[in-house]
Amino acid sequence: LQARYTFQQIDRFLEGFGVDVRQYAYGTSKRVYAADILSEQPESMLRAIAEELELDPATSSGRTTDYPEAWKGATGFRLFISHLSKDKDVAHKLRAALAEHSIFGFVAHDDIEPTTAWEREIERALWTMDAMVAVLTEGFRASVWCQQEVGIALGRGAKVISFKWGEDPVGFISKEQALPRRNRTAIEIAKEIDRLLAKDPRTADRLMAAKGKADAVPF
Repeated sequence: LQARYTFQQIDRFLEGFGVDVRQYAYGTSKRVYAADILSEQPESMLRAIAEELELDPATSSGRTTDYPEAWKGATGFRLFISHLSKDKDVAHKLRAALAEHSIFGFVAHDDIEPTTAWEREIERALWTMDAMVAVLTEGFRASVWCQQEVGIALGRGAKVISFKWGEDPVGFISKEQALPRRNRTAIEIAKEIDRLLAKDPRTADRLMAAKGKADAVPF
């Protein structure tokens, strides 16, 4: 929007999708102006806008990226589970519990075949996910890989849920309250993640659509 249009043209474009732009002030940056408006719109509208602009609706940069093998043909909500390799069992149990809510978790150690290019599959998942859960076990903040995964999610403007399991969130994700374990089971944590996704405007529509197609989730 910033690159293609003037402020007035951005207004007319967004009004075509039913957005009331009268409450927003132009300021000095078209990018900030458009981002402020879009941040308050439901995901269904963002996807429609992305299609109109001929962008890949799964990304915020317009890059075209295939789904990882584990998500091809999936209609469930796509949730990237960022975790340390030593704690893959935690991620695996959480993934299984989330399936009951039509949430299709991506766990690298479960979803990538040994013959598949590891980094490429992770990158595909990061650029096509609907949201992320960061499993903050001891050592997460020191992991370059985990921090890069979180950075991509934040750069895309995706919902990131910090699941606190022994370590506090740091950096930008520390601005939002973390989800504590409190000795709860994977089933209980999955239910809470489902609730958080259902109330966030960035993920609510997508989650609702996934639940409407629960029978198609490949589990």
